[in-house]
Amino acid sequence: MNKQSIRIYLLLAFSIIFLFLANLVYGSVSIPVESVFNILIGNTPERVSWQAIVLQSRLPQALTALLAGASLAVSGLLLQTLFRNPLAGPSILGISDGANLGVAAVMLWLGGTLSQLGDLPVNGYPAIILAAFLGACSVLGLILYFSAKVKNNVMLLIIGIMIGYVASSVISILNFYASADKVHSFVMWGLGNFSGVSLNMLPFYSLCTLTGLFFSVLLIKPLNALLLGEMYAANLGIKVKRTRAFILMCTGLLTATTAAFCGPISFIGLAVPHIARLLLGSSNHKLLLPVTLLTGGCVAMLCNLLMVLPGKNILLPLNAVTPLIGAPVVIYVIINRKNIQYFN
Repeated sequence: MNKQSIRIYLLLAFSIIFLFLANLVYGSVSIPVESVFNILIGNTPERVSWQAIVLQSRLPQALTALLAGASLAVSGLLLQTLFRNPLAGPSILGISDGANLGVAAVMLWLGGTLSQLGDLPVNGYPAIILAAFLGACSVLGLILYFSAKVKNNVMLLIIGIMIGYVASSVISILNFYASADKVHSFVMWGLGNFSGVSLNMLPFYSLCTLTGLFFSVLLIKPLNALLLGEMYAANLGIKVKRTRAFILMCTGLLTATTAAFCGPISFIGLAVPHIARLLLGSSNHKLLLPVTLLTGGCVAMLCNLLMVLPGKNILLPLNAVTPLIGAPVVIYVIINRKNIQYFN
């Protein structure tokens, strides 16, 4: 590891600490920094309501943003390497569309409950999370099935896009026949947010995301081999078919978990790997994957801050903020693609 890489790691570590603390201090409700610090160390604040805001809302929201950003960024990196396509992202295989379809079925068709499907006593937001997770996992299962049948990555990519189109078509039909209030609720969910994970749900969400991130780290060596192409990777002893299935499972777990708890979040998974490459100037996943993970957490927490309008008790939709950061990066990548190192 050279001095430049060490400086980048230190910069990202400082940025994560700063942005995490900023997420605890800054919000629609003004709370003094001293009071936030007292709450974190266990002292009783002047206002009891502040303690609930910091511990029950801002703390899990900041942690969710950190983990969701890291998950989406790593998913984007894995898919860009697997398909050797710098414009690949977590939503390209239709997994996010599967989550959308699951939520649409519950909100637009079943009236926000799963009890109509049998004796499932699941209602409200837990039903939405479960439906999104099941929908995303169902599409992931289809992708894994087709990955065993189709050897060409480009064909698999096209199949994933077609599955996404089918899911979007079914959602459009459900929207057409649903009432206006249900459609509005579904649209609001589709705007994305990091506030859907409560303190009680945070351990399960963290376990799923950290498991996916851990397995992604184990893929560093095969990913570096895939940079040379599948034939070279096979000559180096990499079992390409098994590696591809493992990458898809890892990506599916991270994308499905994030989509289920936070809704469909745009641009973070697509843009952050490029930001990491620009910082490092390298496509070596031994350095690139950790930097992508940390950068994803930073970008997500920054977007969570930008959602709050200064001086007003109003929050912007998350998917109205992420393109402000992600779109310029993608445009820059398209224009300067020849000057950026992606694949060896």
